[in-house]
Amino acid sequence: MKKRLTEIKFRNQDNPESYFDIVKIEELLARDLNHDIGKNHLVKFYIILFTYEGHGYHTIDFTDYQYSNGTVLLIRKDQIHKFHRSPGVKGYLLVFTEEFIIGHLNKMEALKTMQLFNDSLSFPKIEFNNRQEFDDFMILIKHVELEYQAMDDFSIGITRSVLHIVITKLFRIKAKAGDFVEEKKYLSQFLAFQKLVEEDCFKSRKVGYYAEQLGVSAKTLNNITYDVVNVSAKSYIDERTIMQIKRLLSTNDYSIKEIAYLAGFSDPTNFYKYFKKFAGSTPEVFRQAF
Repeated sequence: MKKRLTEIKFRNQDNPESYFDIVKIEELLARDLNHDIGKNHLVKFYIILFTYEGHGYHTIDFTDYQYSNGTVLLIRKDQIHKFHRSPGVKGYLLVFTEEFIIGHLNKMEALKTMQLFNDSLSFPKIEFNNRQEFDDFMILIKHVELEYQAMDDFSIGITRSVLHIVITKLFRIKAKAGDFVEEKKYLSQFLAFQKLVEEDCFKSRKVGYYAEQLGVSAKTLNNITYDVVNVSAKSYIDERTIMQIKRLLSTNDYSIKEIAYLAGFSDPTNFYKYFKKFAGSTPEVFRQAF
């Protein structure tokens, strides 16, 4: 089996121990890399993409997001994304691993940080409400850049602290927009359900299976998903299953029939019907497009 998709692991040549990097978008687009960032690739780290000049598009998990001056896009580990080369675009990529953040925060702060990148909980695109928010954010990014360039005994600690402020600022903007789920009653239970679905969706697509694994009733599981993401448990299972199938279709050269079996379908015909119902196209059309 041949991989279709390039997997990019975190690698900082200048400071491999840091688990963090800051890169100017315009410089990245000009680099001679060993992979084409204009094609879909899967990342094994987290990215805060911030543009302060120009406009264009960026694709995350097969969806195009338009950006302009003062747009932030959030890309989490194991998502698929690609750049669209747009002249005149300037901005930054803050690139980091879980180790860079989680190991230095208490449990609640670490959980909050990871929630910012959770595409089930919030939209991955953030825009500033006013010029003051934009200017304050730009100052923080410049501070990160200066500390990163300092490379002394204190720079990594300061960079980590400023990055935490950056993330908290983004949470504030989301809160002002009403795009915030921290206060939801069943959030911790939902996160456990989400993790289980992403691990086992090819094993089962039945609500009862997940309810049993989590030690709750099917009714309670529906209450959990409605409370946090406003859909039924079954709808959420189908949504994440389709995303996992899309990733499988775009990351390797398995035949459609083989993918049907891998996704837990004993009959490829049912796989076709299921995929077309929720994705709006056949598996072959989707694969050709991406």
